[in-house]
Amino acid sequence: MESLLVSDYMNNRPVKLHIDMPVAEAVELLVQSKQIGGAVVDSHMKVVGFLSEQDCLAQMITSSYYREQVCRVADIMKSEVLSVKPYSSVLNLAQQMLKAKPKVYPVVDDDGILVGSINRTEVLNAIDVQLRSGYSAKAS
Repeated sequence: MESLLVSDYMNNRPVKLHIDMPVAEAVELLVQSKQIGGAVVDSHMKVVGFLSEQDCLAQMITSSYYREQVCRVADIMKSEVLSVKPYSSVLNLAQQMLKAKPKVYPVVDDDGILVGSINRTEVLNAIDVQLRSGYSAKAS
């Protein structure tokens, strides 16, 4: 299973959020893309934060109550981001996911540039595909 690479199972079209973006606009992008979170990138596509649906909930409630949309992504994003490299092992990521709780990891190159994302479902799929191919080979 060590040969399973993140790049083979990652989402190549991750949501890209920007620091100065209003939270309501970020929520719209997350909802439209059906992704539960997205990397916050700077003008050079370098990951500088992460914003999840959960991060947005309290702010959206407050915004709807006061009818204001003054909050920006920078105000509520997490600036400490757990990320993974495209050449990383899916199995190693799965083991990391058992310890750390993010459901989505930005995939970044060696310069910290966003190249994709991978979530728990994609990791489970990768392991399932590998296990099924192993079972098929034994049955032959």
